[in-house]
Amino acid sequence: MKPTARAFWLRSPGHGEIREEILAAPADEEVLVRALYSGVSRGTETLVFRGQVPENQYATMRAPFQDGDFPAPVKYGYLSVGRVEEGPDALLGRTVFCLYPHQSRYVVPVSAVTVVPESVPAARAVLAGTVETAVNALWDAAPLIGDRIAVVGGGMIGCSVAALLARYPGVRVQLVDADPARADIARALGVDFALPGDALGECDLVVHASASEQGLVRSLELLAAEGTVVELSWYGDRRIALPLGEAFHSRRLTVRSSQVGTVSPAGRPGRTYADRLALALELLADARFDALVTGECAFEELPDVLPKLADGELPGMCHRVRYDAE
Repeated sequence: MKPTARAFWLRSPGHGEIREEILAAPADEEVLVRALYSGVSRGTETLVFRGQVPENQYATMRAPFQDGDFPAPVKYGYLSVGRVEEGPDALLGRTVFCLYPHQSRYVVPVSAVTVVPESVPAARAVLAGTVETAVNALWDAAPLIGDRIAVVGGGMIGCSVAALLARYPGVRVQLVDADPARADIARALGVDFALPGDALGECDLVVHASASEQGLVRSLELLAAEGTVVELSWYGDRRIALPLGEAFHSRRLTVRSSQVGTVSPAGRPGRTYADRLALALELLADARFDALVTGECAFEELPDVLPKLADGELPGMCHRVRYDAE
């Protein structure tokens, strides 16, 4: 008898549902994974949920195991942690991370799963994709000892970047966000916090992750001469305006994009996606990252919860989805 699964689908923009699916039996070099937790990527997934992926980005925005097409119906997501129920002996019973949508069971190639270190709780491992993005951002940004750094935008990505920067020797790190409640999270991560108007200037580096025009403008204002903004935000189909007159040229400022879909061969030659993900999982042994998980629901509740996440009714950071034993 073939195994069955339950999967979350976006039926139409703003409307989700859970569907039953029949899985193929795992072939050689495949595993059957039973999900324990998944995470909602509030930035990207809420854009997808609202149907705001630009048509010219449909191919670029496809998740590794996405079913369907944008804008809908589509099965989307990429932060899943589960336990291997069938597969090679070396993986049986192991907890693994996979870039899979919200689904109770799934079959994927062995190469698609990464073993979660024993030092990392499965519930925290849903942050692996977020921390992986932060690792990539810092590979692109290449901060130096003693740098003065601001991270503008205290969402999941910005806080993950700030938490990693807190380990750098001699740097001044400040998390900047318009929400004063993010001060508690910054404190838990071990970094300073400021509202935008109070942020320290003369920064060598600013990492921008607020996904707002105001945040990017403020990031430029915080730079010292010859400073760089590394832009992590993705704006979907929105256009933004920047003050590229004024002192932008005379102060020789730089705006550089960073995108998790690419490991820069110039910045980190020889590093692979697998290397980056394995590193992210190792870094999650740090219990401070638990501060980024601010909500949880059962999988069956996801169709009712995602609209509230998308419209801001449920604020917070990472929302974790729990798959109760069947």
